[in-house]
Amino acid sequence: MVVKAIIGLGNPGPEYEDTRHNAGAWLVEQLARDAAQTLRPERKFLGLYAKIRLSGHDLHLLNPTTFMNRSGASVAALCQFFKIAPDELLVAHDELDIAPGCARYKTGGGHGGHNGLRDIVSALGNTNGFHRLRVGIGHPGSAKLVTNYVLGRPGKAERQAIDDALLETVHTLPDALDGQWAKAMNRLHSFKS
Repeated sequence: MVVKAIIGLGNPGPEYEDTRHNAGAWLVEQLARDAAQTLRPERKFLGLYAKIRLSGHDLHLLNPTTFMNRSGASVAALCQFFKIAPDELLVAHDELDIAPGCARYKTGGGHGGHNGLRDIVSALGNTNGFHRLRVGIGHPGSAKLVTNYVLGRPGKAERQAIDDALLETVHTLPDALDGQWAKAMNRLHSFKS
């Protein structure tokens, strides 16, 4: 299926916008900037929304403005309004199990303890058949440290590495949007900032 929407997960508000947990939202912000579009508040989608054209494809961009663990309501509202099936979604989110400077595509699978993914799976009728972009933020080394870590800001070098991986993701999106997932994965998965 063709990707029709890219969702960037994060928490709303200026106190969270530069935290690691918002790495998925950074991709959507980058795509909007590249297309000279502004993500605008859209109440019916509970988020910031824009429609862009990328590589010949119309694409809905959405950053939910619900908190991370309530992302599903925003995603479900967009899908219902535009009649978008789960396998036409690409959800970008932070990933503890991948180092900063790396990003990985994945289709389906569990939520891996990620509260945003867990809520989306539930809101879409317990389906996990959507595409994901896992943006590496690294792991603090102990499960006890995870909450403060994901809600903390990355250092300058770490943020640059994440931004580099997001830029490489943007370069692979035309292949992904064309349904050439293997080609997109081969390029993105071999990238390391």
